[in-house]
Amino acid sequence: MHMNIPACYSFAIASLAPLQLRSAATAFRSVSYPSPRVVPTSLRPSVCVGNNNSLISNNSPATSLRMMSYWNRETCQPTSQYEGEITKEARVLALCDPLDPYNKPLYDGPLPEGSKLLAVGSTLADFDNESIINQDPNVIFVSHPNARGPLVELLNKFPSVEWVHTRSAGVDFIASDGLFSSPVQLTNAKGMFSSTLAEYCMMACAYFAKDLPRLMRQKNDVNWEQYPVLEIRGATLGVVGFGDIGRSSAKLAKAYGMKVLGLKRSIPESFSDPYCDEIYDMNGLVELVQKSDYILIATPLTEQTRGLISKEVLQHCKKTAVIINVGRGPIIDEEALIEALANGDIKGAGLDVMTVEPLPKDSQLWKLDNVLLSPHNMDMTLSFMQESTEFFINENLPRYVRGIELLNPVDKSAGY
Repeated sequence: MHMNIPACYSFAIASLAPLQLRSAATAFRSVSYPSPRVVPTSLRPSVCVGNNNSLISNNSPATSLRMMSYWNRETCQPTSQYEGEITKEARVLALCDPLDPYNKPLYDGPLPEGSKLLAVGSTLADFDNESIINQDPNVIFVSHPNARGPLVELLNKFPSVEWVHTRSAGVDFIASDGLFSSPVQLTNAKGMFSSTLAEYCMMACAYFAKDLPRLMRQKNDVNWEQYPVLEIRGATLGVVGFGDIGRSSAKLAKAYGMKVLGLKRSIPESFSDPYCDEIYDMNGLVELVQKSDYILIATPLTEQTRGLISKEVLQHCKKTAVIINVGRGPIIDEEALIEALANGDIKGAGLDVMTVEPLPKDSQLWKLDNVLLSPHNMDMTLSFMQESTEFFINENLPRYVRGIELLNPVDKSAGY
């Protein structure tokens, strides 16, 4: 499905009903692809409520309920003080490294009224004692990179747990059948890292448009030699995963004068966004890459998106196309990408994420001149993780103890 988006209407947010992606993912991994269906865009104005993956109209009864469903550090103001009666206590387990400096606000406190930290640890054994068991912990805060197994063990050990929050935006590092089949609510740090990744996206565009490698070589060689460069203005950015990161990137791309194509797993008929010229559903992936000069991969990693950018999809890219990946490495068939880069089938790639991290020293990606590599740190500002911890403390904990809808709910059936 494909829609042209009028620029005069504002973007709006609501939660999406979960959809099954497997059939769509299978479709674009095959050699033949279904043609996207053109759908007229509704001209009904929408209310800006954040940065989620869908829309609700001004007259929707769900507007007030969903008004703060998703957080974005660019557009949302921190809540200075929550009011209302505290209806329950938050008894928190921190599945984290006790020495993690970014969690000091959680470890050292003070925590919001009605909240207390019971223990910090990285394994079940760290929490398996009577003093903790008797307090019936009901919240788990997760930041440890190896938390997948211990988290399931904690959920089995403590059936009193109602809510799990992860300090990262991606939940692939804790994804498991045990978590997704449990009744607990899952929230994440969506919206905390989008702005700096959007800046990286534009840097990668400029890196190839202005041929920065050549500039550096000429400077090193003391060589004053003029050469033509490309304009970013007028180029097309295709965004695979038009969510929070994708939309932040589109906002900057529009400031540069680019045309933006977006791809989402589903498109409400009322969808409109001033930063997106055309929107596609999953069947429109091939058409999107065919039209794009720069292709940003910003979708989460799920079983349905693993290998999404396959060899067949890469074969539909322009020879002048640049792939930019800020999602997760396994979303791209890395061997097929290396082959396309080495053969000149595409112009280049800007990669902040790889299939295996750290990137093995024998990877061909190190040796390819048309690859911009960064060690998965383009969202690693000096304050990014502490701000994420503070979001949990200052925004979601006060909501939990008052029975208010939590920010950044994760659709466990979709994996993000």
